[in-house]
Amino acid sequence: MRRLLLIAATLLVPLSAQASTVKSALPGAELRGVATFRYVGFPLYEARLFTQSGAPLDWNKDFGLELKYMRKLTGYDLVEGTMRELNRTGPALPVRDQLQICFRDVRKGDRYVAVSKGQNQIGFWLNGTRVCTLRHPQIKTRFMAIFLGDNSRSKYFTRELKGQ
Repeated sequence: MRRLLLIAATLLVPLSAQASTVKSALPGAELRGVATFRYVGFPLYEARLFTQSGAPLDWNKDFGLELKYMRKLTGYDLVEGTMRELNRTGPALPVRDQLQICFRDVRKGDRYVAVSKGQNQIGFWLNGTRVCTLRHPQIKTRFMAIFLGDNSRSKYFTRELKGQ
C-alpha cells in the first residue's frame, strides 16, 4: 500500500508543480478553462487558462496560460509559429529576438506557462523553470490573443479555453 501511495504521489508532482508555477506568479489564480488545440486533426497542445479566482477573462487583469505539448516541436517551430500568428492578427512586432530566448525545444508532456504582468510583459516558465520575460508595448493583448482573441485560429478552442 505504501508503495502504491508513493507511485501516486510521484505521478501527481508535475501537475501540482505547474499549478504552483501559475499560483506563485499570480496569487489567487484558479483554473478557468481547458481546451485542446488540433491542427489538421492532430492534437498539438492542451491549454489551460488561469484567472483571478477562476473568474471570466478580463483583459485588464493579469492571467496565466499553460500549454502542455502533445508532440515534439523545436524552439524554431515555436518562434516561427508565434511570429506568423502575431503577423496574422495585427501589425508586425519586433519581438523575434526575445522569442528566440524564450522558446526552447519541447517534447510530449512539456509545459510552458505564460503569466502576464501588466499590459507590457509576460513571464515564461518551461516545466516550472523561469526562462524569460517578454517585453513590448501591449504584448499581453497581442500574444495572448493568439489563443484567447476574437481572431484566434479556432473559435471553438477559444470558447472552451475561456470556460464558455
